[in-house]
Amino acid sequence: MKPSPLTYHRPRSIDEACQILADVAHEGKVLAGGQSLIPLLSMRLAAPAHLVDIGSIPRLDAVSSSRDLGVTFDALTTHSMLEADRGAAQVQPLIGRGLRLVAHPTIRNRGTTVGSIVHADPSAEMPAVLALLGGSITVRSVRGVREIRSTDLFAGPLESTLEADEIATSVTVPAAEPGVGTAIDEIARRHGDYALVGVAAQVRVEDGAVAEARMTYVSAGELGEVVDYTDILQGASATDDRDPLWRNLSEFARERIDTEPDIHATARYRSQLVAALTARVGFAAAQDAVLDGAAVHASAGGR
Repeated sequence: MKPSPLTYHRPRSIDEACQILADVAHEGKVLAGGQSLIPLLSMRLAAPAHLVDIGSIPRLDAVSSSRDLGVTFDALTTHSMLEADRGAAQVQPLIGRGLRLVAHPTIRNRGTTVGSIVHADPSAEMPAVLALLGGSITVRSVRGVREIRSTDLFAGPLESTLEADEIATSVTVPAAEPGVGTAIDEIARRHGDYALVGVAAQVRVEDGAVAEARMTYVSAGELGEVVDYTDILQGASATDDRDPLWRNLSEFARERIDTEPDIHATARYRSQLVAALTARVGFAAAQDAVLDGAAVHASAGGR
Protein backbone atom coordinates (compact mmCIF):
# COMPACT_ATOMS: atom_id res chain seq x y z
CA MET A 1 0.00 0.00 0.00
CA LYS A 2 0.99 3.63 -0.46
CA PRO A 3 0.40 6.73 1.65
CA SER A 4 -2.45 9.00 0.69
CA PRO A 5 -1.47 12.18 -1.21
CA LEU A 6 0.36 14.72 0.94
CA THR A 7 2.66 17.73 0.78
CA TYR A 8 6.22 17.00 1.87
CA HIS A 9 8.21 19.65 3.77
CA ARG A 10 11.91 19.50 4.63
CA PRO A 11 12.71 22.42 6.95
CA ARG A 12 16.31 23.33 7.78
CA SER A 13 15.65 24.69 11.26
CA ILE A 14 13.34 24.11 14.19
CA ASP A 15 11.90 27.60 13.76
CA GLU A 16 11.02 26.84 10.14
CA ALA A 17 9.46 23.51 11.12
CA CYS A 18 7.38 25.17 13.83
CA GLN A 19 6.16 27.79 11.38
CA ILE A 20 5.07 25.13 8.90
CA LEU A 21 3.12 23.29 11.60
CA ALA A 22 1.51 26.54 12.68
CA ASP A 23 0.44 27.22 9.07
CA VAL A 24 -1.03 23.76 8.38
CA ALA A 25 -2.84 23.53 11.75
CA HIS A 26 -4.10 20.00 12.47
CA GLU A 27 -3.25 18.68 9.02
CA GLY A 28 0.49 18.12 9.69
CA LYS A 29 2.60 15.26 11.05
CA VAL A 30 6.24 15.43 12.11
CA LEU A 31 8.64 12.84 10.65
CA ALA A 32 11.92 12.05 12.45
CA GLY A 33 13.05 8.41 12.31
CA GLY A 34 9.77 7.29 10.78
CA GLN A 35 9.85 3.72 12.06
CA SER A 36 6.39 4.10 13.61
CA LEU A 37 4.87 6.75 11.34
CA ILE A 38 5.80 5.39 7.91
CA PRO A 39 3.97 2.04 8.40
CA LEU A 40 0.88 3.96 9.55
CA LEU A 41 1.05 6.15 6.46
CA SER A 42 1.55 3.15 4.17
CA MET A 43 -1.47 1.37 5.63
CA ARG A 44 -3.42 4.65 5.56
CA LEU A 45 -4.10 4.43 9.26
CA ALA A 46 -2.80 8.01 9.30
CA ALA A 47 -3.48 10.40 6.43
CA PRO A 48 -1.99 13.86 7.11
CA ALA A 49 -2.16 16.47 4.38
CA HIS A 50 1.37 17.66 5.25
CA LEU A 51 4.48 15.76 6.33
CA VAL A 52 7.16 17.82 8.08
CA ASP A 53 10.50 15.98 7.89
CA ILE A 54 12.89 17.31 10.56
CA GLY A 55 15.63 14.82 9.65
CA SER A 56 17.87 17.43 8.01
CA ILE A 57 17.88 19.90 10.89
CA PRO A 58 21.47 20.13 12.17
CA ARG A 59 22.60 19.69 15.77
CA LEU A 60 19.43 17.92 16.84
CA ASP A 61 20.95 14.55 17.79
CA ALA A 62 22.99 15.36 20.89
CA VAL A 63 23.15 13.35 24.12
CA SER A 64 24.32 14.95 27.36
CA SER A 65 24.73 13.28 30.74
CA SER A 66 25.60 14.35 34.26
CA ARG A 67 24.88 13.16 37.79
CA ASP A 68 23.30 16.51 38.60
CA LEU A 69 21.13 17.00 35.52
CA GLY A 70 20.50 13.43 34.38
CA VAL A 71 20.40 12.41 30.72
CA THR A 72 19.05 14.60 27.92
CA PHE A 73 18.71 13.37 24.35
CA ASP A 74 17.47 15.29 21.32
CA ALA A 75 14.75 14.57 18.79
CA LEU A 76 17.02 13.02 16.14
CA THR A 77 19.00 10.82 18.55
CA THR A 78 18.44 7.29 17.32
CA HIS A 79 17.91 4.32 19.61
CA SER A 80 21.33 2.98 18.59
CA MET A 81 23.11 6.25 19.31
CA LEU A 82 21.57 6.53 22.75
CA GLU A 83 22.14 2.84 23.54
CA ALA A 84 25.84 3.21 22.68
CA ASP A 85 26.36 6.39 24.70
CA ARG A 86 28.60 5.54 27.66
CA GLY A 87 27.68 8.62 29.64
CA ALA A 88 23.99 7.82 29.45
CA ALA A 89 24.65 4.21 30.47
CA GLN A 90 26.57 5.32 33.55
CA VAL A 91 24.19 8.04 34.65
CA GLN A 92 20.91 6.16 34.04
CA PRO A 93 21.40 2.46 33.17
CA LEU A 94 17.69 1.76 32.60
CA ILE A 95 17.81 3.73 29.34
CA GLY A 96 20.19 1.27 27.67
CA ARG A 97 18.46 -1.72 29.22
CA GLY A 98 15.17 -0.63 27.74
CA LEU A 99 16.62 0.22 24.34
CA ARG A 100 18.12 -3.24 23.94
CA LEU A 101 14.58 -4.62 23.88
CA VAL A 102 13.36 -2.23 21.18
CA ALA A 103 12.63 -4.04 17.93
CA HIS A 104 15.63 -5.09 15.80
CA PRO A 105 19.01 -3.41 15.12
CA THR A 106 17.82 -2.12 11.75
CA ILE A 107 14.91 -0.36 13.42
CA ARG A 108 17.09 1.00 16.21
CA ASN A 109 19.52 2.43 13.66
CA ARG A 110 16.76 4.64 12.20
CA GLY A 111 14.15 5.02 14.91
CA THR A 112 14.39 7.92 17.35
CA THR A 113 13.79 7.52 21.08
CA VAL A 114 11.97 10.84 21.42
CA GLY A 115 9.72 9.86 18.52
CA SER A 116 8.97 6.50 20.11
CA ILE A 117 8.00 8.18 23.36
CA VAL A 118 5.64 10.78 21.88
CA HIS A 119 4.11 8.12 19.60
CA ALA A 120 2.66 6.78 22.87
CA ASP A 121 2.35 3.15 21.85
CA PRO A 122 1.31 1.00 24.86
CA SER A 123 3.36 -1.85 23.35
CA ALA A 124 6.59 0.19 23.22
CA GLU A 125 9.28 0.04 25.87
CA MET A 126 10.51 3.63 26.07
CA PRO A 127 7.23 5.31 27.09
CA ALA A 128 7.18 2.91 30.07
CA VAL A 129 10.82 3.71 30.89
CA LEU A 130 10.14 7.46 30.77
CA ALA A 131 7.09 7.12 33.01
CA LEU A 132 8.98 5.05 35.57
CA LEU A 133 11.96 7.40 35.72
CA GLY A 134 9.76 10.48 35.96
CA GLY A 135 11.38 12.41 33.14
CA SER A 136 10.12 15.33 31.09
CA ILE A 137 9.89 16.34 27.45
CA THR A 138 10.67 19.71 25.90
CA VAL A 139 8.40 20.88 23.07
CA ARG A 140 8.56 23.93 20.82
CA SER A 141 6.14 25.88 18.68
CA VAL A 142 5.85 29.41 17.34
CA ARG A 143 4.25 30.20 20.70
CA GLY A 144 7.41 29.28 22.61
CA VAL A 145 8.95 26.44 24.59
CA ARG A 146 7.35 24.37 27.33
CA GLU A 147 8.14 21.33 29.45
CA ILE A 148 5.73 18.42 29.81
CA ARG A 149 6.22 16.08 32.75
CA SER A 150 5.97 12.36 32.06
CA THR A 151 2.88 12.23 34.28
CA ASP A 152 1.13 14.67 31.94
CA LEU A 153 2.39 13.37 28.58
CA PHE A 154 0.17 10.41 27.73
CA ALA A 155 -3.50 11.07 26.97
CA GLY A 156 -4.23 7.50 25.87
CA PRO A 157 -3.05 4.82 23.43
CA LEU A 158 -1.23 6.49 20.52
CA GLU A 159 -2.18 9.90 21.90
CA SER A 160 0.03 12.44 23.65
CA THR A 161 -0.73 15.88 25.05
CA LEU A 162 1.41 17.70 22.47
CA GLU A 163 -0.54 20.33 20.57
CA ALA A 164 -0.83 20.02 16.80
CA ASP A 165 1.71 22.81 16.22
CA GLU A 166 4.32 21.52 18.70
CA ILE A 167 7.51 19.56 18.03
CA ALA A 168 9.18 17.42 20.69
CA THR A 169 12.80 18.56 20.69
CA SER A 170 14.31 16.63 23.63
CA VAL A 171 13.67 14.34 26.58
CA THR A 172 15.35 14.50 29.99
CA VAL A 173 15.40 11.74 32.61
CA PRO A 174 16.95 11.98 36.09
CA ALA A 175 20.15 10.22 37.06
CA ALA A 176 20.05 6.95 38.97
CA GLU A 177 20.10 7.40 42.74
CA PRO A 178 22.44 5.51 45.08
CA GLY A 179 20.75 2.45 46.54
CA VAL A 180 18.12 2.36 43.80
CA GLY A 181 18.21 -0.46 41.26
CA THR A 182 16.39 -0.84 37.97
CA ALA A 183 15.51 -3.69 35.63
CA ILE A 184 13.32 -4.32 32.60
CA ASP A 185 12.27 -7.49 30.81
CA GLU A 186 9.54 -8.70 28.50
CA ILE A 187 8.05 -11.75 26.84
CA ALA A 188 7.61 -11.64 23.06
CA ARG A 189 6.84 -14.30 20.46
CA ARG A 190 10.25 -13.57 18.94
CA HIS A 191 13.03 -11.30 20.12
CA GLY A 192 12.38 -7.90 18.61
CA ASP A 193 8.63 -8.38 18.23
CA TYR A 194 6.24 -6.26 20.25
CA ALA A 195 6.06 -7.53 23.81
CA LEU A 196 3.11 -9.64 24.89
CA VAL A 197 3.88 -8.18 28.32
CA GLY A 198 6.83 -6.17 29.60
CA VAL A 199 7.74 -4.83 33.03
CA ALA A 200 10.15 -2.09 34.13
CA ALA A 201 11.00 -1.81 37.83
CA GLN A 202 12.70 0.66 40.13
CA VAL A 203 13.50 -0.60 43.64
CA ARG A 204 15.16 1.14 46.57
CA VAL A 205 17.05 -1.14 48.98
CA GLU A 206 18.13 -0.30 52.52
CA ASP A 207 20.04 -2.72 54.78
CA GLY A 208 19.43 -5.62 52.41
CA ALA A 209 15.64 -5.21 52.28
CA VAL A 210 13.24 -3.50 49.91
CA ALA A 211 12.30 -0.02 51.09
CA GLU A 212 10.42 1.19 48.01
CA ALA A 213 9.24 -0.44 44.77
CA ARG A 214 7.60 1.05 41.66
CA MET A 215 6.86 -0.52 38.27
CA THR A 216 5.43 0.25 34.85
CA TYR A 217 4.07 -2.10 32.21
CA VAL A 218 4.27 -2.66 28.47
CA SER A 219 1.22 -4.12 26.69
CA ALA A 220 -0.66 -4.26 30.01
CA GLY A 221 -2.35 -1.83 32.35
CA GLU A 222 -2.75 1.87 31.57
CA LEU A 223 -0.20 3.63 29.37
CA GLY A 224 2.16 5.69 31.53
CA GLU A 225 0.78 4.39 34.84
CA VAL A 226 3.36 3.88 37.58
CA VAL A 227 2.26 1.24 40.10
CA ASP A 228 3.58 1.59 43.65
CA TYR A 229 4.19 -1.82 45.23
CA THR A 230 5.92 -0.51 48.35
CA ASP A 231 3.16 -1.65 50.70
CA ILE A 232 3.38 -5.18 49.30
CA LEU A 233 7.17 -5.47 49.13
CA GLN A 234 8.49 -3.36 51.99
CA GLY A 235 10.92 -5.48 54.00
CA ALA A 236 11.30 -8.19 51.34
CA SER A 237 14.76 -9.70 50.99
CA ALA A 238 16.78 -8.13 48.20
CA THR A 239 18.91 -11.26 47.87
CA ASP A 240 16.49 -14.18 48.33
CA ASP A 241 13.58 -14.49 45.90
CA ARG A 242 12.09 -17.27 48.04
CA ASP A 243 10.90 -14.61 50.46
CA PRO A 244 7.06 -15.01 50.64
CA LEU A 245 6.63 -11.31 49.90
CA TRP A 246 7.84 -11.86 46.35
CA ARG A 247 5.21 -14.59 45.85
CA ASN A 248 2.57 -12.29 47.30
CA LEU A 249 3.64 -9.66 44.78
CA SER A 250 2.92 -11.99 41.86
CA GLU A 251 -0.64 -12.63 42.93
CA PHE A 252 -1.27 -8.99 43.79
CA ALA A 253 -0.01 -7.88 40.37
CA ARG A 254 -2.23 -10.43 38.63
CA GLU A 255 -5.26 -8.84 40.30
CA ARG A 256 -4.04 -5.25 40.03
CA ILE A 257 -3.07 -5.01 36.35
CA ASP A 258 -5.73 -5.17 33.65
CA THR A 259 -4.93 -7.10 30.47
CA GLU A 260 -6.68 -7.24 27.11
CA PRO A 261 -6.87 -10.05 24.54
CA ASP A 262 -5.79 -9.73 20.92
CA ILE A 263 -4.70 -12.00 18.08
CA HIS A 264 -1.39 -12.72 19.84
CA ALA A 265 -2.51 -13.67 23.35
CA THR A 266 -5.53 -14.06 25.57
CA ALA A 267 -6.13 -11.75 28.51
CA ARG A 268 -5.65 -14.71 30.86
CA TYR A 269 -2.25 -15.57 29.39
CA ARG A 270 -1.15 -11.95 29.61
CA SER A 271 -2.28 -11.89 33.23
CA GLN A 272 -0.06 -14.91 33.95
CA LEU A 273 2.86 -13.12 32.31
CA VAL A 274 2.19 -10.04 34.44
CA ALA A 275 2.34 -12.17 37.60
CA ALA A 276 5.57 -13.93 36.63
CA LEU A 277 7.39 -10.90 35.24
CA THR A 278 6.44 -8.53 38.06
CA ALA A 279 8.19 -10.68 40.66
CA ARG A 280 11.11 -11.56 38.37
CA VAL A 281 11.86 -8.02 37.26
CA GLY A 282 11.23 -6.56 40.69
CA PHE A 283 13.73 -8.94 42.25
CA ALA A 284 16.25 -8.19 39.48
CA ALA A 285 15.93 -4.47 40.28
CA ALA A 286 16.47 -5.21 43.98
CA GLN A 287 19.61 -7.17 43.14
CA ASP A 288 20.78 -4.30 40.95
CA ALA A 289 20.41 -1.97 43.92
CA VAL A 290 22.47 -4.33 46.08
CA LEU A 291 25.22 -4.52 43.45
CA ASP A 292 25.21 -0.74 43.10
CA GLY A 293 25.56 -0.36 46.85
CA ALA A 294 28.44 -2.84 46.90
CA ALA A 295 30.18 -0.95 44.08
CA VAL A 296 29.80 2.38 45.92
CA HIS A 297 31.13 0.83 49.12
CA ALA A 298 34.12 -0.67 47.29
CA SER A 299 34.85 2.66 45.62
CA ALA A 300 34.75 4.47 48.95
CA GLY A 301 37.07 1.87 50.46
CA GLY A 302 39.49 2.31 47.58
CA ARG A 303 39.88 6.01 48.37
